[in-house]
Amino acid sequence: MNYVFPLTQSAVPIAGGDALFPVRRIYCVGRNYADHAKEMGFDARELPFFFCKPADAAVAVLPGTVGKIAFPPRTENFHHEIELVVAIGKAGSNIPVDQADAHVFGYAVGLDMTRRDLQFALRDKGRPWELGKAFDQSAPIGIIHPVSETGIIDKSGIWLKVNGQERQNSDLAKLIWSVPEIIANLSEYFTLAPGDLIFTGTPEGVGKVQKGDVLIGGIAGLGELSIELC
Repeated sequence: MNYVFPLTQSAVPIAGGDALFPVRRIYCVGRNYADHAKEMGFDARELPFFFCKPADAAVAVLPGTVGKIAFPPRTENFHHEIELVVAIGKAGSNIPVDQADAHVFGYAVGLDMTRRDLQFALRDKGRPWELGKAFDQSAPIGIIHPVSETGIIDKSGIWLKVNGQERQNSDLAKLIWSVPEIIANLSEYFTLAPGDLIFTGTPEGVGKVQKGDVLIGGIAGLGELSIELC
């Protein structure tokens, strides 16, 4: 078979070897920590809701390196959001909560970079968020750690520093909707498949960044993710 353009495939390295995880889709969960929901102006616990980023928004950053991320155009309020990323390794739809962990291939540290001014402007007009969330290089991600090595992760410290100053510091135990609940709910709307990534939400402390800033975030047991905005 011949393609009219070269076929490209976003992929994320897997810890412990030279294998790659091919990215099929990127799903993101909104407002999944109570204190972050409050800082965004919301109080009540609500059913999880989702938005998507294109697969090629993923930028894989190897341990010990600093990923170079272009500061995006058309924003004056660019925000960081550190998150646990779940990599799906088994297909399924309408997955029961008590079977959801069996669909997890592994975990990674990720950043949901956000043009907050565009997101809010679109939200206030009742329009989709893509311009604020789904732009180029908006999903930096560290290497994927297989669940066979980490075990199921349901609590671990999660943090982010900007230029050495702490911005976000919480624990995965504070997720409003747990990873199994996220997988179960999302699979009611989409058939999940190997290659899917799920960004599970960010804790409180999101804030503005600018060109030249260095962001370092991590999750206990999953290492660190470092990027510089260029």
